[in-house]
Amino acid sequence: MKYTILILGVLLMGFQQLNAQNYFWIGFTDKNNSEYSLDNPEAYLSERAIQRRINQNILIDSLDLPVNQNYIDSVLTLNVELVHASKWLNGLTVRSDSANLADSISSWNFISEVQLTKPAATAKSGYNKFVDEIFTDAAPIDTSFYGSSVYQVGMMEGQFLHNENFRGQGMQIAVLDGGFRNVNSLPAFDSLWANNQILGMKDFVNTDDDFFTTADHGMSVLSCMGGNIPGELIGTAPKASYWLLRSEDIYSEYIIEEDNWVVAAEFADSVGVDIINSSLGYSEFQDASTNHVYADMDGNTTRVTRGANIAASRGILVFSSAGNERNDAWFRIVAPSDGENVIGVGAVDTNFNPAYFSSAGPAANGALKPNVSAMGYQTTLQRSNGSVGLGNGTSFSSPVLAGMAASLWQAYPQKTAIEIKDAIERSGHLYNLPDSLQGYGVPNMRTASAILNPMSVPDQKKIKSWTVYPNPVQDYIVLQATTIQPFWEIEIKLCALDGSVVKTWQKSAAPSITLSKLSQVEAGIYLLLVRTKKGIETFKVNKIR
Repeated sequence: MKYTILILGVLLMGFQQLNAQNYFWIGFTDKNNSEYSLDNPEAYLSERAIQRRINQNILIDSLDLPVNQNYIDSVLTLNVELVHASKWLNGLTVRSDSANLADSISSWNFISEVQLTKPAATAKSGYNKFVDEIFTDAAPIDTSFYGSSVYQVGMMEGQFLHNENFRGQGMQIAVLDGGFRNVNSLPAFDSLWANNQILGMKDFVNTDDDFFTTADHGMSVLSCMGGNIPGELIGTAPKASYWLLRSEDIYSEYIIEEDNWVVAAEFADSVGVDIINSSLGYSEFQDASTNHVYADMDGNTTRVTRGANIAASRGILVFSSAGNERNDAWFRIVAPSDGENVIGVGAVDTNFNPAYFSSAGPAANGALKPNVSAMGYQTTLQRSNGSVGLGNGTSFSSPVLAGMAASLWQAYPQKTAIEIKDAIERSGHLYNLPDSLQGYGVPNMRTASAILNPMSVPDQKKIKSWTVYPNPVQDYIVLQATTIQPFWEIEIKLCALDGSVVKTWQKSAAPSITLSKLSQVEAGIYLLLVRTKKGIETFKVNKIR
């Protein structure tokens, strides 16, 4: 027992000493006399990262070159410890016992800036930026395949891709987040491990932490994409492969986390990922002197947004949560979702209404933000207690869409990231009338497929205006519009096969119509007739108990 106490005491002392150090960002003026060459990118980029650039006609440039080692060595002579280096932003994060490091090096001719990014502290803060994201148990629902995740997949008509076996195979997604607790043991991820779809993990916050015992936010985020529990939860890209990258310290909020984010994105680029999902956002910090203002959300000012834009310029699709700030004083979108090349994702509910918390746009320069939206209110996900439940937050709408984009891109591998982004935006249900809460609205994968390749969706004239789910049906049916609906009145009938009418509804056109209270209808095969001025569309549905 004394031995245990002694060890604990040593560990605590070590922890306090480590956290008593100050963290600084040091920016450099150039990359002159680099030991690396643009002609030999194999020295600093993987084959897959190089091939991504070739496929999209993207030139390797000076941003891809590592930071000048001579500059790094000069800084390290000051008895500081290197945390990480950013080639895109051309600088370092270092640890120092001194709070006055800037006084020592600001005059050096190759130093462009020095900023204290995290002051010394002897204990972790009680701060948790994800505390307002609400989790509840899942409601009873038909569990034929998707379970309650049928909503988040169905509202984008994602089953159009899944039914064609486009579920993200061959695509690589980097998940930048705050922790992946129990991803190595929870049921939603069994198939990812069994099929070697977890490509690796890296911690940019504290390499001494046990990777799978830190925060669980990234675990729930991952489940929206890669989760696979038939009948309960099917992610939007259950066959994709994933890199798990921890860049966020959820127990504090300092601007160093933006720098962590950028180097994590650089790592993701270097190993060759296709997509980055970031369910993180930055606006204000515990050190108020580093706070952003709304004017900074102009698409290219904050370090994290600049890094996200560079990631996109390397041919990566970058998805970022718009933020959960609409009920707070900040109100607006957060970085890096403001990025001009970033897909900022807002949150909606099952009826396509903006979630009450989803941050508002536009960007400070007037650019449309968020770009698009997905289901982020009562999103089905894996919970840390082992159950499948529901969560609220743009933290979950972003991965729902990022995974769907992986499945879409898999179907059209010859397309560039810019073309995939364009198809996603143009397929939004509000594309002709975007707003500052939903952007272009909720994308539709059938429409996006038709945009990318009109021949991909056979008999365009025969495409139905509605998708019906779930099917089999238990207590409700959702009619999901596949095209923008005029303001028609709609008559809907549920008919037995002998033609007798079981139920009738009169509805106004909307992106999504729910037909409820079907639990008392006898089990069997029925026809659902949807009549508008355009004509009648008929769907066969299987009613189960």
